Amino acid sequence: MSDNSLLGRTIRLVPLAVDHAEALFPSASDPEVWRWMPRPRPGSVTETREMIGHMLADPARRCFAVQRVTDRAVVGSTSLYELDLDEGRAEIGATWFDRACWGGPYNAESKLLLLSHAFDHLRLARIALRTDNLNVRSQQAMTRLGLVYEGTLRSHMVRQDGTRRDSLYYSVLVEEWPSLRERLVARVAAKATA
Repeated sequence: MSDNSLLGRTIRLVPLAVDHAEALFPSASDPEVWRWMPRPRPGSVTETREMIGHMLADPARRCFAVQRVTDRAVVGSTSLYELDLDEGRAEIGATWFDRACWGGPYNAESKLLLLSHAFDHLRLARIALRTDNLNVRSQQAMTRLGLVYEGTLRSHMVRQDGTRRDSLYYSVLVEEWPSLRERLVARVAAKATA
């Protein structure tokens, strides 16, 4: 799209801006929403602006606010990061949604839109996602989406509480994308009508 947004059935991914901080702060400050995020939970709208500013300063990142189509409310955020066009790869992460959106079509559709953008427009060969080894909900979601578990990086990161985190990696390759796209389209359709 000419405005760099990605339009889906239930959401639109719009380029993230510092101006989204006020709308994103309620979900970003929710301890349950932020539980598995590796960066500290913002404690104010100002800290949310600073966090977004740091994200936007990274040239290897494409950040989006997730906007619900029906009422244009900003209900979350997601990113492509560690984007390497020469190597044809990126990761999807820094994804969070308002808790009221959990279980709906939004996460699946955000992945559908980002993967479509990555494979069909950026011509990438590989997309990876990673999660905390304790975040079983995320692991189950990635498996349900049809991503392939690749392995675990042991003691990969420091959690907010200071403990060491193992990161589980999942991926999808461009040749796997057509079948995954079908699964995601069906999942979004089922959740959007539920």
